[in-house]
Amino acid sequence: MGEKDPDYYIDGVRSGNRRILAKTITLIESAHPAHRGLGRTVVDRLLPETGKSVRLGITGVPGVGKSTFIESFGMMLVENGLQVAVLAVDPSSTRSGGSVMADKTRMERLSVAPGAFIRPSPSGGTLGGVARMTRETLLVCEAAGFDVVLVETVGVGQSETTVASMVDFFLVLMLAGAGDELQGIKKGVLELADAVAINKADGDNLEKAQKARRSYELALHLLNPATPTWSPPVLTCSALTLAGVDTLWETIKDHRKRLSATGELDEKRRHQALAWMWSRIEDGLKERFFNHPTVKARLREIEASVARGELSPTVGAETLLFLLDNNR
Repeated sequence: MGEKDPDYYIDGVRSGNRRILAKTITLIESAHPAHRGLGRTVVDRLLPETGKSVRLGITGVPGVGKSTFIESFGMMLVENGLQVAVLAVDPSSTRSGGSVMADKTRMERLSVAPGAFIRPSPSGGTLGGVARMTRETLLVCEAAGFDVVLVETVGVGQSETTVASMVDFFLVLMLAGAGDELQGIKKGVLELADAVAINKADGDNLEKAQKARRSYELALHLLNPATPTWSPPVLTCSALTLAGVDTLWETIKDHRKRLSATGELDEKRRHQALAWMWSRIEDGLKERFFNHPTVKARLREIEASVARGELSPTVGAETLLFLLDNNR
């Protein structure tokens, strides 16, 4: 059974083989047409093994200590006998050089823990491409038996929305004592939160953290909760002293228990699956459009005509779209 056989990957993932799990994720990330077809087959056949994990998304303002928090939180889970996978969504890695590519050095303890698996996001590509790979990697990690799949957003803006659309629980990490208590946070990100945690609530910063907590509670109170079953709490924690980290895990479990009881968790996942399908359709249509030989042949010419004002943008777009059905 070789590496061109889907059973090689499927059996390896099901047995929890980390080396084959890593190879499977590399296969999913590949842009090679043959690899993509094989990757789709593997993910599709692993689908019945998925759905049992806690899917957790984490974002945070710059300087919040996200890496330290994830390592402390992940180590706590591993020490409690859970299997933890950490994935990252970083569409900006080509521009910045990608600090996320050094994930295994910034989470030294967690990266060598037997119950943990850390996977940086692919270097380069658009947010949509990275997100597609991360979604499929999440499913593969579930099929490999991980109890918690933690998806970290490294970018800003749209990446938060993207990560929130693939997880059960979205955690926003904040800081206290950095001037305006709502520093660097958009209303849209708070609306996505299932909980807000004020990190670095230790030492001299403890009082500031309690004050910040009250500010965020007020801010969240003004927003309409996404579900009547759950009002996002504001917690304080310290990744260094571990204070409040266990409470956060209890909060995540409570959220899961409540939403499972009402059927909202299943409904949320169904909506996410459909949204993912439509996202892939849009990506596929764009790909087919730009790879169409007649479109390729005439694209520059029509672009130039629109730029010179000889053709209206609407006519230019309709002409190119029309080429998909008519090779003339």
